[in-house]
Amino acid sequence: MTEPQTIHALKGAYGDLAFSEYRGQTRVVVPLALIHDVLETLKERLGFDLLVDITCVDYLRYRGAQDRFGMVYLLANVETNERITARTFVNDPEPTVPSMVDLWAGADWLEREVWDLFGIRFSGHPDLRRIVLPDGFEAHPLRKDYPLQGRGERHNLPVIRRAEG
Repeated sequence: MTEPQTIHALKGAYGDLAFSEYRGQTRVVVPLALIHDVLETLKERLGFDLLVDITCVDYLRYRGAQDRFGMVYLLANVETNERITARTFVNDPEPTVPSMVDLWAGADWLEREVWDLFGIRFSGHPDLRRIVLPDGFEAHPLRKDYPLQGRGERHNLPVIRRAEG
């Protein structure tokens, strides 16, 4: 559970951010233009020194959704055991969010995974390239508009065999 001081500090610094709590987990929705600043504040001023995960949700055809993609940042303060989830939203045709590699070096691979599977670009990322799929793979298979059987590209993937012996 996030302490009220954290929520108060964020509201004081950034105005009326949307907070919610569910089963003891605090969430904040941050406008895209502020996401880097808010996460920097959470790290530098409020002690959320551990980036637990970065992921994405595709809200295509989700009832009531106004945005296509929701970026999700899970943070923890290892001293106080506080956790917070920060979310921001981006849309097609070129969904782009700022990279967090300058704040957490571990964001490097997490952002590469989101780029690879969802096609979200991270401006300022030092090495944005595929990490899960082969370089020649053209699509982003965790998008909701990607066909379940693929687009026929799997027959072109290299076969990787375990070495004998």
